[in-house]
Amino acid sequence: MHEAERRFLLLNSDNVSSVSNMVLHVGTVEKHPSNPLFVEDKPWERRFDNLYGNIVFDPDEGLYKCWYSPFIVAHSAKNMSLEERLEVPYDGHERQEMGVCYAQSADGISWHKPDLGLVNYERTKHNNLVMRSVHGAGVIRDERDSDARRLYKSIFQGLNVSFSSDGIDWSIPQKINCELAGDTHNNAIWASNLNKYVCFTRDWIKTDREIEGAESKLNHGWSRRVARIESSDYVNWSSSHTVIEGQCWEFQPYSMAVFEYAGIYMGLLAIHDQISDRVWTELAYSVDTVQWHRIEPGTPFIGCSETPLAYDYGCVYACVAPVFLEDEVRLYYGGSDWLHFGWRNGCLALATMRPDGFAGYQPNNEMEFGALTTAPIVYQGEEIKVSADVAAGGSVEIKLLDDKGDILGEGKLMRTATDCVIVNASSVVVEQMRIEFKVRSAIIFSFVLGTKH
Repeated sequence: MHEAERRFLLLNSDNVSSVSNMVLHVGTVEKHPSNPLFVEDKPWERRFDNLYGNIVFDPDEGLYKCWYSPFIVAHSAKNMSLEERLEVPYDGHERQEMGVCYAQSADGISWHKPDLGLVNYERTKHNNLVMRSVHGAGVIRDERDSDARRLYKSIFQGLNVSFSSDGIDWSIPQKINCELAGDTHNNAIWASNLNKYVCFTRDWIKTDREIEGAESKLNHGWSRRVARIESSDYVNWSSSHTVIEGQCWEFQPYSMAVFEYAGIYMGLLAIHDQISDRVWTELAYSVDTVQWHRIEPGTPFIGCSETPLAYDYGCVYACVAPVFLEDEVRLYYGGSDWLHFGWRNGCLALATMRPDGFAGYQPNNEMEFGALTTAPIVYQGEEIKVSADVAAGGSVEIKLLDDKGDILGEGKLMRTATDCVIVNASSVVVEQMRIEFKVRSAIIFSFVLGTKH
């Protein structure tokens, strides 16, 4: 008989009792050499703006599927030089309109934009549009819903919802009972521990802050916030509550892509710098979708390029949601080559990360050992697996301790590994067990209580 594995991310403070000479840092991502994966190469893709991408891997068809939102009526920055962009201030088109497009991929790298023949654009339906006049659409695949017509769900500015059996043919938008404008990437998930849908959108607050000559158009005392609503049926929603505010006026939360992983909720939080007019993505987490903890605020998790007009120099907006593979996590995002309120070209891009590598603990002083002790855990003799990056000459030593401090088992890791079995004390069953990590020249991310045989 096999019991389910229990995965513990050390970035979650509930899993950590004490640390000594250890500090938590956001993990390292690598931008894919094939970036940008796709760009504004269709007549109706006038300006990707923030892309508002939604990525799903469909196991039935073996396809990566992407819903993204270009402005289909807008001024375009295509072929504009940096000098031209600096000389002519950007101004939105008077008839500016956003739509939702669909793309698919067999490998998640090479993307195809199929001719769907559904939505009229400039007297033809030869395009990959699935909706138009829809802003900030979040799309999820919800296999727990017994109604096949609601397999795919969307929520967008208004706030409105729509449903689809295939993600292509969508129902007529239905207005929901929410007072928020939702003028951002609206992201709904099924929160398993709450047995409810939870949506993250935008709220605004009036401030007394004004910046003379600031680059941003929003220099007249308004600040963005992340708001939360919930629902049991995706149609009737609760009143909204603010869950994340900016730590100061200059750095405002623009949107947050949320997903459930390892028993908690992870947030890829887009931060807009009001002064530089650039956007990057930071990391946050929550155990209940209400109380959020930011990890290293001000430190990008997915950062912008430092080369002007590089595909993600100006903006990085995380897509919903990461794709988890056996050997890596794929973090798709919308990139822009220039400033948020400027003339910019957009793209779909990809950053990858080692499994469980969202954030990890490492010694603050690399010349000395660091120590971390977990919170108490019920232990029934499972294998203890550890994920860590270990430098040459480094090590991760662990001890299993009962509530009296007696050693139940111990082991050592001398190399970088993912879910590597270090300890197996199969004869031991205790109500209160802690794991003590002793770390040198290494970063520890997670541990797993593996299957008991």
